[in-house]
Amino acid sequence: MASVQAPASSGLFLTMASISNNVAAARRARHSYTQTHRSKPLAQIGAPPVVLRFPVLSANCRVRISLISCKPRVSPFMIRASVQLPYGIRPGGRVETDKLPSDVRKRAMDAVDSYGGRVTIGDVASRAGLKLNEAERALQALAADTNGFLEVSDEGDVLYVFPKDYRSKLAAKSFRLKVEPLLDKLKGASEYVIRVSFGTALIMSIVLVYTTIIALVSSRSDDDNRGRRGGRSYDSGVTIFFNPSDLFWYWDPYYYKRRRTRTDDGMNFIESVFSFVFGDGDPNQGIEEERWKLIGQYISSNGGVVTAEELAPYLDVEPMEKSVDDDSYILPVLLRFDGHPEVDDEGNILYRFPSLQRTASSQRASRKEYVGKKWAQWVDGIQKFFEEKKWSFSKTSASERAMVIGLGSLNLFGVIVLGSMLKNTTVSPSGFISFVSDIFPLLQVYAASFFAIPLFRWFFLSRKNSAIENRNLARRQRATALELPDSSLRRKLVNARDMAKRTVIGSDRIVYSTERDVLDQDYEAKEWDRRFKELERSD
Repeated sequence: MASVQAPASSGLFLTMASISNNVAAARRARHSYTQTHRSKPLAQIGAPPVVLRFPVLSANCRVRISLISCKPRVSPFMIRASVQLPYGIRPGGRVETDKLPSDVRKRAMDAVDSYGGRVTIGDVASRAGLKLNEAERALQALAADTNGFLEVSDEGDVLYVFPKDYRSKLAAKSFRLKVEPLLDKLKGASEYVIRVSFGTALIMSIVLVYTTIIALVSSRSDDDNRGRRGGRSYDSGVTIFFNPSDLFWYWDPYYYKRRRTRTDDGMNFIESVFSFVFGDGDPNQGIEEERWKLIGQYISSNGGVVTAEELAPYLDVEPMEKSVDDDSYILPVLLRFDGHPEVDDEGNILYRFPSLQRTASSQRASRKEYVGKKWAQWVDGIQKFFEEKKWSFSKTSASERAMVIGLGSLNLFGVIVLGSMLKNTTVSPSGFISFVSDIFPLLQVYAASFFAIPLFRWFFLSRKNSAIENRNLARRQRATALELPDSSLRRKLVNARDMAKRTVIGSDRIVYSTERDVLDQDYEAKEWDRRFKELERSD
């Protein structure tokens, strides 16, 4: 009985390299046996089982691969296998998925769902826009926590298969998944409180400033009537009772929910204040993920072989008039999806991504011939170029901005007047005026920043939007060049399509699965030994 053994170490999952090497060892063992016993009727007893021990499995995890058919056919033999899982990764143990970044986990799970729960690493990387090592790590963690299993094709490709209820299994085990919805709600509530607080502070500042001015003017008038001379010491005797809850009528308790579905219907006043000063956030948040999804799906849908010109509309490139014959902009794509350059028969450089050429999806990508202006159809519905959104200064309407600017100016004017009055006034150590005098530096900072921050943002956004417009223009030019290619580019694109290859790994090509029970393999091995001994005795 041929066998390949190696020291065991911790971990459940078989890497593609380990499985490919062991499958190759099984083939070599079968070939050696066939050469040695060429004169014996092997078809009567089948091929010898090959016991493989993988170094990446834990000590109590055994895999047996049996060759049970030697009949000549397209797939010369079938391999069956099973694995006994170590207790360290069973439910109740450490949850491997909790170690993943939240966005990586969510994107990987969405990709798994889109393929029906049976995927390759390349499927997840291209659909989710993840790096290959990120996709592999995510799949391994998900399979460990949800009782997923592995399949190996006759060419050594590893597939991950998940049960239909893997999400519920993961949610039952992971404390992080249970807490994340609560954390998201707390984050939304905190964002809402910050926005409301800044707008409310404007109202409070105006109330405090002008109430203090009135109190000072009133006190000065009383002192003049009493005929006091010399230094003055004021305690206005004015009692101001201010309840913060009186301002809550400005608040919109459903702001966080509504801002997700808001169109252009305008904002309430509190929202307008924050939007005018700080803006409305990055309009391109999460757009890098979308960029890599577009690139991955484009490469995968075109058979894993593309030209640099095809990916230029999705990358940061120079305008056509400034560009040189340099493909260095494609390096980030090669690193992320493990691609490498190849040279075709005409000396053109093409880029092959082997991991994205193999898929578990049963739906083959349609092979459309490149026909110039029909490039939009040829890219199979994928966005023609990557476009960044420009930053808007504020989503408030003109009337809302006018109201905010008016109240901000009123507050700034009041702070200036109050500052000059406090310089010429001796304030008693107690009372309302003393309180306002103590916090007056904060009122000054608020009033000044109310206009300084928007002014700085305006200059910053002008430069940023100019750069975004230039990048969008460059990508649009590259997309137009693909729609109207010259003869050399057209030939280069045709060669890329000729070299493309997309292999769908169906269930008929699976030669190894960790889903099968090892007892079945033990029975097959004993049965083969019995038949072989009978054949030897008959000789």
